[in-house]
Amino acid sequence: MKRMRLDRFFSSQEILSRKEVRSAIKQKRITVNGSPAQKVDMSIDAEVDIICLDGRAIHYEPFIYLMLNKPQGVVSATEDRSHMTVLDLVPPDLFRSDLFPAGRLDKDTTGFVLLTNDGDFSHHILAPDTHIEKRYEVIVDGTLSTEEENLIRKGVTLADGYTCRPCGLMLINAGQTPSYEVILHEGKYHQIKRMFGTVGKGVLALKRTQIGGLVLDPSLPEGACRKIMHKEIDLILCNS
Repeated sequence: MKRMRLDRFFSSQEILSRKEVRSAIKQKRITVNGSPAQKVDMSIDAEVDIICLDGRAIHYEPFIYLMLNKPQGVVSATEDRSHMTVLDLVPPDLFRSDLFPAGRLDKDTTGFVLLTNDGDFSHHILAPDTHIEKRYEVIVDGTLSTEEENLIRKGVTLADGYTCRPCGLMLINAGQTPSYEVILHEGKYHQIKRMFGTVGKGVLALKRTQIGGLVLDPSLPEGACRKIMHKEIDLILCNS
């Protein structure tokens, strides 16, 4: 049971402000269980009562989860004076003022960013001890030797003395600028670039392709986002 005031229900979903709810009630645009709402402060059960605006049922969503396909040049922040942020890419019908990125990608890194307003969920998927995988496609400026591959897999020590956890590493495409899949269970600052740097290789392009068991939607264009369904949330948590 989730009881709250009617005006709080609409403002929490960022559909109407509390002032707009008062106006909508006067215009008989809001119904509760089929009857016109009478007061802004009437108590409703957001999870049971049928709340309609202009005849359309409004489903209560305390938390929202979005998949964003981040392009280059966009920062993983809620606000920035100099650059476009991931929140600037969220369309109005999905936007919530309390959204934030659950984990960050570097400005020039592309791919899957999860946006949510669920702090507990974000903490869970980012904590190294929960072992939620993050998969990346990395294009580098030279092929790794077997010895270099093994060094990265077992966990290299970075210039600042931090020793990375063991990770997955697999060659996807060979050539002068080969691509590798990297699987991490942690996310340090510029970690993948620094990992490859320890073996003398530069990262030319980096894309996050998967979080947990949920793969970046191949039909989602760069710069676009969509809701993550409940069954997809379960996929994210499948290897925790």
